[in-house]
Amino acid sequence: MTDHQSLISHLYDIGCVKFGQFRLKSGLTSPIYIDLRLLVSHPTVLKQVAQAMADQISQFFPSASLQGRSAILNSQFDRIAAIPYAGLPIGVAVALETGLPLIYPRKEAKDYGTARLIEGEYAVGETVLLVDDLITRGTAKIEALKPLTDAGLIVRDVLVLIDREQGGRAELAAHGIRLHAVFTLSEMLGALVQAGRLAHAQRDDVLAWLRSTQ
Repeated sequence: MTDHQSLISHLYDIGCVKFGQFRLKSGLTSPIYIDLRLLVSHPTVLKQVAQAMADQISQFFPSASLQGRSAILNSQFDRIAAIPYAGLPIGVAVALETGLPLIYPRKEAKDYGTARLIEGEYAVGETVLLVDDLITRGTAKIEALKPLTDAGLIVRDVLVLIDREQGGRAELAAHGIRLHAVFTLSEMLGALVQAGRLAHAQRDDVLAWLRSTQ
């Protein structure tokens, strides 16, 4: 079993992957629901997620060795920006894994204190890697990066754990943003079948639905 297969099995076992009928934020009705907010209650699996995402960042730069990973990452990105709410604990874990400092855009400005739209330290002109749990259509990512670019930060890359393969990659590309995902929904379903967590027929039903939404 590969590291990704092990991680996918653990996500299923702790309830992050559910099958049924669910309404998504995008408005779609889905036969599968992925709830990565549960990771905060499972630190061992959260650490696995952070390690997988840090490894994915390293693949941006094939010359990076495991020992030199932190230096390579810090030469390419000044910091991570995590999207609240599901992406924020993941962003913290990735920051701890890579040594990259973290900021996050608020969903709403405070009407007291500093009234900041972005929490954490940053400087105009820095390059930021946007981190979130998953991507569906991509609209939420475009909305989340706007306060970052409005503040003078540079965002060229988005990293998620799961790409649901429903247009998010193309939507980001249309805005000049590259998407990086640890694995796709199709890959996750295949791993669950291989691990005995999901029947072939149920996998095929979800894939048929997925194709219908692309």
